[in-house]
Amino acid sequence: MSVAGVGTRVLAVLGDPRRGGLPATALDDAVTALAALWLVSGLVLEAWAHGATPEPGSFFAAWHLVFDTGFVAMAGWTLALVWRRTRGGLRGFAAVPLGYRSTVVAVAGFAVSGVIDLIWHAYFGAQTGIGMLFAPGHLGLAVSMLVLVTSPVRSAMGRADVGEAPPLRLLWPALLTTGLAAALVMVFVGYGNAITYSAARIVEVLSQTDDSPVRELAASVVISAAVLLVPLLFLARRWRLPFGAGMLTMLPVIVVSGAETGGNNVSVLLAFVIAAVGVDLLILCLDPCAARPGIYWGFSCAAAFFTWSLYIGIAAAAAGQAPSVVELWTGIPIMAGLLGWLLGVLMLPSRHPMPPIALP
Repeated sequence: MSVAGVGTRVLAVLGDPRRGGLPATALDDAVTALAALWLVSGLVLEAWAHGATPEPGSFFAAWHLVFDTGFVAMAGWTLALVWRRTRGGLRGFAAVPLGYRSTVVAVAGFAVSGVIDLIWHAYFGAQTGIGMLFAPGHLGLAVSMLVLVTSPVRSAMGRADVGEAPPLRLLWPALLTTGLAAALVMVFVGYGNAITYSAARIVEVLSQTDDSPVRELAASVVISAAVLLVPLLFLARRWRLPFGAGMLTMLPVIVVSGAETGGNNVSVLLAFVIAAVGVDLLILCLDPCAARPGIYWGFSCAAAFFTWSLYIGIAAAAAGQAPSVVELWTGIPIMAGLLGWLLGVLMLPSRHPMPPIALP
Protein backbone atom coordinates (compact mmCIF):
# COMPACT_ATOMS: atom_id res chain seq x y z
CA MET A 1 0.00 0.00 0.00
CA SER A 2 1.31 3.46 -0.83
CA VAL A 3 2.16 6.09 1.76
CA ALA A 4 -0.76 8.18 0.54
CA GLY A 5 -3.07 5.22 1.03
CA VAL A 6 -1.83 4.66 4.60
CA GLY A 7 -2.33 8.34 5.32
CA THR A 8 -5.88 8.21 4.00
CA ARG A 9 -6.70 5.21 6.20
CA VAL A 10 -5.22 6.91 9.28
CA LEU A 11 -7.25 10.05 8.61
CA ALA A 12 -10.36 7.92 8.20
CA VAL A 13 -9.81 6.42 11.66
CA LEU A 14 -8.46 9.39 13.62
CA GLY A 15 -10.02 12.25 11.69
CA ASP A 16 -8.40 15.51 10.63
CA PRO A 17 -5.67 16.45 13.18
CA ARG A 18 -6.08 20.13 12.28
CA ARG A 19 -9.58 20.10 13.77
CA GLY A 20 -9.90 20.01 17.55
CA GLY A 21 -12.50 18.21 19.57
CA LEU A 22 -15.45 19.73 21.38
CA PRO A 23 -14.70 22.10 24.27
CA ALA A 24 -14.52 20.70 27.79
CA THR A 25 -17.08 21.84 30.34
CA ALA A 26 -16.46 24.14 33.30
CA LEU A 27 -16.76 21.10 35.58
CA ASP A 28 -14.24 19.16 33.49
CA ASP A 29 -11.68 21.94 33.85
CA ALA A 30 -12.38 22.27 37.57
CA VAL A 31 -11.67 18.58 38.14
CA THR A 32 -8.51 18.85 36.03
CA ALA A 33 -7.37 21.82 38.13
CA LEU A 34 -7.89 19.85 41.35
CA ALA A 35 -5.93 16.90 39.93
CA ALA A 36 -3.15 19.32 38.95
CA LEU A 37 -3.18 20.72 42.49
CA TRP A 38 -2.84 17.16 43.81
CA LEU A 39 0.15 16.53 41.53
CA VAL A 40 1.95 19.77 42.40
CA SER A 41 1.20 19.31 46.11
CA GLY A 42 3.25 16.13 45.87
CA LEU A 43 6.09 18.16 44.39
CA VAL A 44 5.80 20.66 47.26
CA LEU A 45 6.10 17.81 49.77
CA GLU A 46 9.14 16.52 47.92
CA ALA A 47 10.71 19.99 48.00
CA TRP A 48 10.12 20.12 51.74
CA ALA A 49 11.50 16.60 52.22
CA HIS A 50 14.64 17.32 50.19
CA GLY A 51 15.20 20.49 52.20
CA ALA A 52 14.71 18.73 55.52
CA THR A 53 16.49 15.42 54.77
CA PRO A 54 20.15 15.22 53.72
CA GLU A 55 19.53 11.97 51.83
CA PRO A 56 16.86 12.22 49.11
CA GLY A 57 15.73 8.61 49.49
CA SER A 58 14.55 6.21 46.81
CA PHE A 59 12.09 6.77 43.99
CA PHE A 60 9.51 4.95 46.14
CA ALA A 61 10.11 6.94 49.34
CA ALA A 62 7.05 7.88 51.41
CA TRP A 63 6.95 11.49 50.21
CA HIS A 64 6.65 10.31 46.61
CA LEU A 65 3.22 8.87 47.34
CA VAL A 66 1.24 12.10 46.88
CA PHE A 67 3.23 12.97 43.75
CA ASP A 68 2.82 9.51 42.18
CA THR A 69 -0.89 9.25 42.96
CA GLY A 70 -1.36 12.81 41.70
CA PHE A 71 -0.03 11.76 38.32
CA VAL A 72 -2.28 8.67 38.34
CA ALA A 73 -5.26 10.94 39.08
CA MET A 74 -4.27 13.37 36.33
CA ALA A 75 -3.70 10.63 33.76
CA GLY A 76 -6.85 8.73 34.76
CA TRP A 77 -9.03 11.84 34.52
CA THR A 78 -7.58 12.76 31.10
CA LEU A 79 -8.28 9.29 29.76
CA ALA A 80 -11.76 9.39 31.31
CA LEU A 81 -12.54 12.59 29.38
CA VAL A 82 -11.51 10.92 26.12
CA TRP A 83 -13.34 7.68 26.95
CA ARG A 84 -16.56 9.55 27.78
CA ARG A 85 -16.55 11.23 24.38
CA THR A 86 -15.69 7.96 22.67
CA ARG A 87 -18.74 6.37 24.31
CA GLY A 88 -20.74 9.29 22.93
CA GLY A 89 -19.81 8.32 19.38
CA LEU A 90 -16.76 10.52 18.75
CA ARG A 91 -13.61 8.97 17.35
CA GLY A 92 -9.92 9.81 17.01
CA PHE A 93 -8.92 13.43 17.44
CA ALA A 94 -12.55 14.49 17.83
CA ALA A 95 -12.78 12.48 21.07
CA VAL A 96 -10.12 14.64 22.73
CA PRO A 97 -11.53 17.84 24.31
CA LEU A 98 -10.31 21.15 22.93
CA GLY A 99 -7.02 22.04 24.61
CA TYR A 100 -6.36 18.52 25.91
CA ARG A 101 -4.65 16.94 22.89
CA SER A 102 -1.18 17.90 24.16
CA THR A 103 -2.26 16.68 27.60
CA VAL A 104 -2.67 13.16 26.22
CA VAL A 105 0.86 13.34 24.77
CA ALA A 106 2.20 14.68 28.10
CA VAL A 107 0.73 11.70 30.00
CA ALA A 108 2.88 9.40 27.85
CA GLY A 109 5.85 11.77 28.14
CA PHE A 110 5.61 11.77 31.92
CA ALA A 111 5.57 7.97 32.05
CA VAL A 112 8.59 7.72 29.72
CA SER A 113 10.48 10.34 31.74
CA GLY A 114 9.74 8.41 34.93
CA VAL A 115 11.27 5.27 33.41
CA ILE A 116 14.32 7.27 32.26
CA ASP A 117 14.69 8.64 35.79
CA LEU A 118 14.59 5.13 37.28
CA ILE A 119 17.27 3.93 34.86
CA TRP A 120 19.38 7.01 35.54
CA HIS A 121 19.17 6.38 39.31
CA ALA A 122 20.13 2.74 38.80
CA TYR A 123 23.28 3.60 36.83
CA PHE A 124 24.38 6.91 38.36
CA GLY A 125 22.70 6.93 41.78
CA ALA A 126 20.34 9.50 43.24
CA GLN A 127 21.22 13.11 42.53
CA THR A 128 21.61 15.58 45.38
CA GLY A 129 21.79 19.34 45.52
CA ILE A 130 21.52 21.46 42.40
CA GLY A 131 22.50 18.54 40.15
CA MET A 132 19.07 16.94 40.58
CA LEU A 133 17.49 19.90 38.76
CA PHE A 134 19.44 19.08 35.59
CA ALA A 135 18.96 15.30 35.48
CA PRO A 136 17.44 14.31 32.09
CA GLY A 137 14.58 12.38 33.68
CA HIS A 138 13.69 15.27 35.96
CA LEU A 139 13.72 17.75 33.08
CA GLY A 140 11.43 15.46 31.10
CA LEU A 141 9.09 15.23 34.07
CA ALA A 142 9.12 19.01 34.41
CA VAL A 143 8.13 19.61 30.78
CA SER A 144 5.42 16.94 30.96
CA MET A 145 4.01 18.40 34.18
CA LEU A 146 3.90 21.90 32.69
CA VAL A 147 1.76 20.61 29.83
CA LEU A 148 -0.44 18.56 32.17
CA VAL A 149 -1.22 21.25 34.72
CA THR A 150 -1.92 23.95 32.12
CA SER A 151 -4.69 21.94 30.46
CA PRO A 152 -7.47 24.15 31.94
CA VAL A 153 -5.72 27.25 30.55
CA ARG A 154 -5.73 25.91 27.00
CA SER A 155 -9.28 24.64 27.46
CA ALA A 156 -10.59 27.98 28.77
CA MET A 157 -9.16 29.76 25.73
CA GLY A 158 -11.43 27.67 23.52
CA ARG A 159 -14.61 27.77 25.61
CA ALA A 160 -17.26 30.23 24.43
CA ASP A 161 -18.84 30.51 27.90
CA VAL A 162 -15.66 32.01 29.39
CA GLY A 163 -15.85 35.19 27.30
CA GLU A 164 -13.48 38.17 27.33
CA ALA A 165 -14.16 39.34 30.91
CA PRO A 166 -14.94 36.14 32.82
CA PRO A 167 -15.92 36.09 36.50
CA LEU A 168 -13.68 34.30 38.98
CA ARG A 169 -16.07 31.32 39.21
CA LEU A 170 -15.39 30.52 35.53
CA LEU A 171 -11.71 31.44 35.33
CA TRP A 172 -10.33 30.06 38.61
CA PRO A 173 -9.18 26.70 37.12
CA ALA A 174 -7.10 28.54 34.50
CA LEU A 175 -5.76 31.01 37.07
CA LEU A 176 -4.85 28.34 39.61
CA THR A 177 -3.16 26.06 37.10
CA THR A 178 -1.17 28.97 35.65
CA GLY A 179 0.07 29.59 39.18
CA LEU A 180 0.88 25.89 39.57
CA ALA A 181 2.90 26.04 36.33
CA ALA A 182 4.81 29.04 37.71
CA ALA A 183 5.47 27.06 40.90
CA LEU A 184 6.89 24.19 38.82
CA VAL A 185 9.19 26.61 37.02
CA MET A 186 10.31 28.07 40.35
CA VAL A 187 11.19 24.60 41.65
CA PHE A 188 13.48 24.02 38.66
CA VAL A 189 15.11 27.46 38.89
CA GLY A 190 15.33 27.23 42.68
CA TYR A 191 18.97 28.32 42.53
CA GLY A 192 17.62 31.77 41.60
CA ASN A 193 14.70 32.06 44.02
CA ALA A 194 14.80 35.32 45.98
CA ILE A 195 11.73 34.30 47.99
CA THR A 196 13.77 31.69 49.89
CA TYR A 197 16.01 34.37 51.45
CA SER A 198 15.35 35.16 55.11
CA ALA A 199 14.73 38.74 56.20
CA ALA A 200 18.04 38.88 58.07
CA ARG A 201 19.93 37.57 55.04
CA ILE A 202 18.33 40.15 52.72
CA VAL A 203 19.37 42.99 54.99
CA GLU A 204 22.83 41.48 55.43
CA VAL A 205 23.44 41.18 51.67
CA LEU A 206 22.14 44.67 50.92
CA SER A 207 24.49 46.04 53.57
CA GLN A 208 27.62 44.60 51.92
CA THR A 209 30.00 45.98 49.37
CA ASP A 210 31.23 42.50 48.42
CA ASP A 211 29.97 41.85 44.90
CA SER A 212 29.34 38.09 45.05
CA PRO A 213 26.38 37.93 47.50
CA VAL A 214 24.83 41.04 45.97
CA ARG A 215 25.12 39.61 42.46
CA GLU A 216 23.43 36.39 43.61
CA LEU A 217 20.53 38.24 45.24
CA ALA A 218 20.11 40.63 42.30
CA ALA A 219 20.05 37.73 39.82
CA SER A 220 17.55 35.91 42.04
CA VAL A 221 15.30 38.98 42.12
CA VAL A 222 15.32 39.15 38.29
CA ILE A 223 14.45 35.44 37.94
CA SER A 224 11.80 35.50 40.67
CA ALA A 225 10.20 38.71 39.38
CA ALA A 226 9.85 37.18 35.92
CA VAL A 227 8.39 33.89 37.23
CA LEU A 228 5.81 35.77 39.32
CA LEU A 229 4.81 38.35 36.70
CA VAL A 230 4.85 36.58 33.33
CA PRO A 231 1.89 34.27 34.16
CA LEU A 232 -0.28 37.27 35.02
CA LEU A 233 0.78 39.14 31.91
CA PHE A 234 0.03 36.08 29.78
CA LEU A 235 -3.48 35.81 31.24
CA ALA A 236 -4.16 39.56 31.01
CA ARG A 237 -3.23 39.42 27.32
CA ARG A 238 -6.15 37.03 26.77
CA TRP A 239 -8.76 38.10 29.35
CA ARG A 240 -9.81 41.03 31.50
CA LEU A 241 -8.84 39.53 34.83
CA PRO A 242 -11.14 39.33 37.84
CA PHE A 243 -10.16 40.26 41.38
CA GLY A 244 -8.35 37.25 42.86
CA ALA A 245 -6.23 36.53 39.79
CA GLY A 246 -3.10 37.84 41.51
CA MET A 247 -3.54 35.66 44.56
CA LEU A 248 -4.36 32.49 42.63
CA THR A 249 -1.33 32.83 40.33
CA MET A 250 1.18 33.97 42.97
CA LEU A 251 0.21 31.81 45.95
CA PRO A 252 1.49 28.48 44.54
CA VAL A 253 4.94 30.03 44.03
CA ILE A 254 4.88 31.37 47.59
CA VAL A 255 3.90 27.98 49.00
CA VAL A 256 6.62 26.13 47.06
CA SER A 257 9.22 28.65 48.21
CA GLY A 258 8.09 28.25 51.81
CA ALA A 259 8.33 24.46 51.50
CA GLU A 260 11.90 24.70 50.22
CA THR A 261 12.94 26.67 53.32
CA GLY A 262 10.83 24.70 55.78
CA GLY A 263 8.85 27.86 56.55
CA ASN A 264 11.87 29.56 58.12
CA ASN A 265 11.31 32.85 56.26
CA VAL A 266 7.73 33.61 57.31
CA SER A 267 8.10 37.39 57.15
CA VAL A 268 9.29 37.26 53.53
CA LEU A 269 6.49 34.85 52.57
CA LEU A 270 4.00 37.22 54.23
CA ALA A 271 5.41 40.08 52.15
CA PHE A 272 4.49 38.22 48.97
CA VAL A 273 1.00 37.35 50.22
CA ILE A 274 0.42 41.06 50.87
CA ALA A 275 1.92 41.81 47.46
CA ALA A 276 -0.57 39.43 45.85
CA VAL A 277 -3.44 41.38 47.45
CA GLY A 278 -1.88 44.60 46.20
CA VAL A 279 -1.56 43.19 42.68
CA ASP A 280 -5.24 42.25 42.77
CA LEU A 281 -6.11 45.81 43.77
CA LEU A 282 -4.04 47.07 40.83
CA ILE A 283 -5.96 44.71 38.53
CA LEU A 284 -9.24 46.02 39.94
CA CYS A 285 -8.26 49.67 39.54
CA LEU A 286 -6.32 49.57 36.25
CA ASP A 287 -8.06 46.75 34.36
CA PRO A 288 -5.00 45.79 32.27
CA CYS A 289 -5.85 44.03 29.01
CA ALA A 290 -4.66 43.65 25.42
CA ALA A 291 -7.01 46.39 24.20
CA ARG A 292 -5.30 48.91 26.51
CA PRO A 293 -1.54 48.44 26.00
CA GLY A 294 -0.51 51.55 27.90
CA ILE A 295 -2.44 50.42 30.98
CA TYR A 296 -1.08 46.89 30.49
CA TRP A 297 2.51 48.15 30.48
CA GLY A 298 1.85 50.42 33.45
CA PHE A 299 0.36 47.54 35.41
CA SER A 300 3.36 45.30 34.71
CA CYS A 301 5.72 48.02 35.96
CA ALA A 302 3.65 48.92 39.03
CA ALA A 303 3.04 45.31 40.07
CA ALA A 304 6.76 44.49 40.02
CA PHE A 305 7.77 47.73 41.76
CA PHE A 306 5.18 47.25 44.51
CA THR A 307 6.06 43.58 45.09
CA TRP A 308 9.79 44.11 45.46
CA SER A 309 9.43 47.28 47.49
CA LEU A 310 7.44 45.21 49.98
CA TYR A 311 10.10 42.50 49.82
CA ILE A 312 12.80 44.87 51.05
CA GLY A 313 10.55 46.92 53.35
CA ILE A 314 9.14 43.97 55.27
CA ALA A 315 12.56 42.29 55.41
CA ALA A 316 13.99 45.44 56.97
CA ALA A 317 11.11 45.65 59.46
CA ALA A 318 11.48 41.98 60.42
CA ALA A 319 15.26 42.28 60.80
CA GLY A 320 14.92 45.44 62.85
CA GLN A 321 17.18 47.56 60.63
CA ALA A 322 17.38 48.94 57.14
CA PRO A 323 20.13 47.84 54.74
CA SER A 324 23.09 50.19 54.88
CA VAL A 325 23.86 50.47 51.15
CA VAL A 326 21.22 52.94 50.00
CA GLU A 327 21.78 52.39 46.28
CA LEU A 328 20.95 48.69 46.65
CA TRP A 329 17.75 48.82 48.65
CA THR A 330 16.36 51.75 46.69
CA GLY A 331 17.55 50.53 43.30
CA ILE A 332 16.29 46.93 43.41
CA PRO A 333 12.55 47.87 43.39
CA ILE A 334 13.21 50.35 40.57
CA MET A 335 15.10 47.70 38.63
CA ALA A 336 12.22 45.26 39.20
CA GLY A 337 9.73 47.86 37.97
CA LEU A 338 11.74 48.46 34.81
CA LEU A 339 11.97 44.71 34.26
CA GLY A 340 8.20 44.48 34.67
CA TRP A 341 7.70 47.21 32.09
CA LEU A 342 10.06 45.41 29.67
CA LEU A 343 8.22 42.11 30.13
CA GLY A 344 4.93 43.92 29.50
CA VAL A 345 6.23 45.39 26.25
CA LEU A 346 7.59 42.01 25.15
CA MET A 347 4.33 40.24 25.97
CA LEU A 348 2.18 42.88 24.27
CA PRO A 349 4.26 44.77 21.68
CA SER A 350 1.23 45.61 19.53
CA ARG A 351 -1.33 48.32 20.09
CA HIS A 352 -4.03 46.01 18.76
CA PRO A 353 -5.93 43.28 20.63
CA MET A 354 -4.34 39.85 20.42
CA PRO A 355 -6.03 37.52 17.91
CA PRO A 356 -7.59 34.25 19.13
CA ILE A 357 -5.08 31.47 19.67
CA ALA A 358 -5.57 28.08 17.99
CA LEU A 359 -5.10 25.38 20.61
CA PRO A 360 -3.98 21.76 20.26
